[in-house]
Amino acid sequence: MATRAFTPTGSQFLTDSFQQSLARWNRTRLAPAFPGPDAAAAIDRNARMKRLEIGFLEELRAEVARRAAEAPTDPTGFIAWFEQLEQEGPGQHDPLFAWIADEASLDELRIYLTQEAAGEAGFDDLVAMTQVRVPDRAKLELARNYWDEMGRGNPKGMHGPMLHFVVETLGLEPEIETTVWESLALANAMTAMAGNRHYAWHSVGALGVIELTAPARSAAVAAGMRRLGLDAKTRRYFDLHAVLDVKHSEEWNKEVIVPLVAEDPRRATAIAEGALMRLTCGQRCFERYRAMLWN
Repeated sequence: MATRAFTPTGSQFLTDSFQQSLARWNRTRLAPAFPGPDAAAAIDRNARMKRLEIGFLEELRAEVARRAAEAPTDPTGFIAWFEQLEQEGPGQHDPLFAWIADEASLDELRIYLTQEAAGEAGFDDLVAMTQVRVPDRAKLELARNYWDEMGRGNPKGMHGPMLHFVVETLGLEPEIETTVWESLALANAMTAMAGNRHYAWHSVGALGVIELTAPARSAAVAAGMRRLGLDAKTRRYFDLHAVLDVKHSEEWNKEVIVPLVAEDPRRATAIAEGALMRLTCGQRCFERYRAMLWN
């Protein structure tokens, strides 16, 4: 999977080597561990990787800053601008998804799903990290969203294991080393925004725009799976998100974004930047997947 043609000139961050390194670091640093000499030894490496992570985020941020600055900073105007991203945001309604719904073979669907599974950052964990010390009204909605991700206490309803079931059923083998940098960059950007408090409002925008835009993509994947004869249990993750995320988006916009912007208009620009950063990463994924699959 050569990537040179897909790497913007001059970027040290949008490469296989950097994104794989960042993905491996994220996997290690976020995993539960025990105290000991390794904890102290990791400090220098973590500091170096943090600087690189911030450089990556700032490069993404610079790409979208001009468009984000056009977003209104009053709650009503901003939410209208934000919701319009579903139609006009980067990568929206990419032809890849109509093709998945109507034409992709099972092997082609497996390639797509392998890349997506490898680049999945874990929406539940991202919400949990983002909600730390945010205002109460927004925190409550983030908690409700997290509880839905957790299947409302029912292990069979947890969203993460539903995706793992798809991976196991279709025999997918998602690995960092075989995942294109675009997919890793998406997960790494989401983790970076949620994990750095200077980008907390960016994370709110990035997570919110996932809820806003995921239903159409999920519905297309579910349609393709149904066409290919995959059963309801295998489709469940995508069938669920095609419907549930519509409600999630409505509540996220009303209970999280509107009150946050009303309290401090500066947050509008940060939320807009985060949303556009997430969509730009997604757009790069879709373009790369088409190049891989349409040949």
